[in-house]
Amino acid sequence: MTTTTKPFNIAIVGGGISGLTLAIGLHKQNVPFTVYESAHKFGEIGAGVGFGPNSVRAMGLISPEIVEGYKRCVTKGWDESNWFTVRVGDERKAGPDGVVKQREKEGLRVGDPVFEIHYTNDGLAGGVHRAHFLDELLKLVPEGTSKLGKRLVNITSATDGSQDVVLHFADGTTAQHSAVVGCDGIKSKSREILLGEEYKAVFSGKYAYRGLIPMDKAIETLGEEIAQNSQMYMGYHGHLLTFPIEKGKTMNVVAFSSCDTWTDPQWVVKTSKEKMLDDFSAWGPMVKAIIEAMEKRDIWALFNDPPAPIYYGSSPRICLLGDAAHATTPHQGAGAGMCIEDCFILSSLLGEAKNVEDLDKVFQVYDEVRRPRTQKLVKTSKEAGMLYEFELEGDDLEAIERNFKSRMSWIWDADLQQDLEKALSIFRAE
Repeated sequence: MTTTTKPFNIAIVGGGISGLTLAIGLHKQNVPFTVYESAHKFGEIGAGVGFGPNSVRAMGLISPEIVEGYKRCVTKGWDESNWFTVRVGDERKAGPDGVVKQREKEGLRVGDPVFEIHYTNDGLAGGVHRAHFLDELLKLVPEGTSKLGKRLVNITSATDGSQDVVLHFADGTTAQHSAVVGCDGIKSKSREILLGEEYKAVFSGKYAYRGLIPMDKAIETLGEEIAQNSQMYMGYHGHLLTFPIEKGKTMNVVAFSSCDTWTDPQWVVKTSKEKMLDDFSAWGPMVKAIIEAMEKRDIWALFNDPPAPIYYGSSPRICLLGDAAHATTPHQGAGAGMCIEDCFILSSLLGEAKNVEDLDKVFQVYDEVRRPRTQKLVKTSKEAGMLYEFELEGDDLEAIERNFKSRMSWIWDADLQQDLEKALSIFRAE
């Protein structure tokens, strides 16, 4: 931690969870910055977002105040150690008597709990409403450090001999900084500028219906225990999640289905109850009841980034963070948490930098430490979506349980302090 202001300044492109978390981290490290957000007000689309214990540890390492804000938003189930209770939702997995036929699982019916996935440590974890969490982050970003209505169109090297970067915005204005950190999400312009068109996000083969059910209606439909705790319903080429948000006032629903291609230029489109019921026509009464009760259904096409060969460039000086670097499918509930981890490592390294000349080394070390872990998430998250939809281990429930119970600890149990020590030792080495 430094007490004197750094002799360089950072442009943060994007004012979502990643951009604001990085801003808080840089403020703590006395690194001057400006956040450029394309919208005319700060906001997040979508409702629930999950944070595993690794994410909350990263928040605390950046600033304990972020954890305090998180605590004001987080919604937990009855058993705080339980991530999801896993059930079979698809009637095609059952025999004519409605029983799921499966060796040790003999006697289970569609909709019954098959197994539970518990967090692998007792760290604070759980889902928040995106917009509410963003509001908490905004309270911690100093006034006068953000500019709204600034949609990035290009980044060039300054021509004044300073080695600065110049950001060009759609409104015709420009801004000059020592470096740019692109926190501009899955449709990142900074990623396109750094890596080229061929590294744009690609369709993952899955789409998701998202909607909300008021908790009193959810309890009436499903009973208290199911409605107020996180549930996963598995099936053939689809799965459905429910979990409480907004301190238990609302049940969030995300129902996944599959298709080969996505041709609509919009990634989020309105849909009807009929289209959704058609996708889940072979599923059991519990899943159909959830679909019937949903309010305001949207379809979200799920894209992910192809593997980036590098997260930074030195001319102009650009570094990618969060979804701009490694946009992932949501199947391990870890995408937002990886963004927070990125912010911890990058802000800490920038706090170590003594001058502008150090910035290239900072970005190089950040890339070396963060790229393998974050790229692994993109790959394993896509596999997890296949696992829940009987595409990875087939519909063998024992094999699915074994796979599922062993696939999350590398995410949740990461030693982030050790990762930082590794990064600092590389940075300090001549």
